[in-house]
Amino acid sequence: MGRGKVVLERIENKISRQVTFSKRRNGLLKKAYELSLLCDAEVALIIFSSHGKLFEFGSVDINNTLQRYRQCCFNTQDTNILEEGSQTLYQEVSRLRAKCEALQRSQRNFLGEDLQPLAFKELEKIEKQLDKTLSQARQRKTQLMFDRMEELRKKEQELEEENRQLKTKLEEVLRLPVLQGAGDPSKADGNKHSQSQPALQMGYHQYVYQEQPFDARTIFPGKSNPIPRWFS
Repeated sequence: MGRGKVVLERIENKISRQVTFSKRRNGLLKKAYELSLLCDAEVALIIFSSHGKLFEFGSVDINNTLQRYRQCCFNTQDTNILEEGSQTLYQEVSRLRAKCEALQRSQRNFLGEDLQPLAFKELEKIEKQLDKTLSQARQRKTQLMFDRMEELRKKEQELEEENRQLKTKLEEVLRLPVLQGAGDPSKADGNKHSQSQPALQMGYHQYVYQEQPFDARTIFPGKSNPIPRWFS
């Protein structure tokens, strides 16, 4: 009698699961050895049990096999990435080139060049765009003029304020000597004397005699005595 078909599912019985793991693990390691020996293949086998125990087989040093595997996988991934990147860059360059050509053509049309291939609607669109651009340029120009006028008006006010301050300082400097002369009595008397002195010198010169005590012993007969006229 032949064997029945084994259902491939997890074995619930723990002991049966452990026995099956040992048998099939040994069979797998044996098959790996036979494959490497018969076919001259580089085989590396790594098994972890449900308890975390490691079982491994390598036809050569397993670390070298793993390093070779990493290099192969990474080189393949890098190659795929480069191919995908090159394709994406090619598409992006093509799109940018077409956009650049369209912009250059539009610029020539706005300058009045290469208008022969354009249809009526395209020419009308360009005309509207030029009118819109001209209107915006005029608005911007007017705004700049108003801004400049406002700046000049502010500068004028600042200059007027500065001129007023300088004028006030100048008046204070000119008023300071007059205030100092009025506050000093000696200077005031000197000014008064200097103002009254020319008035005394005007007209005839008056001779003022000084009164001296009279002494009869100083009078000698026959001699001229300095007797004032008003005494006789």
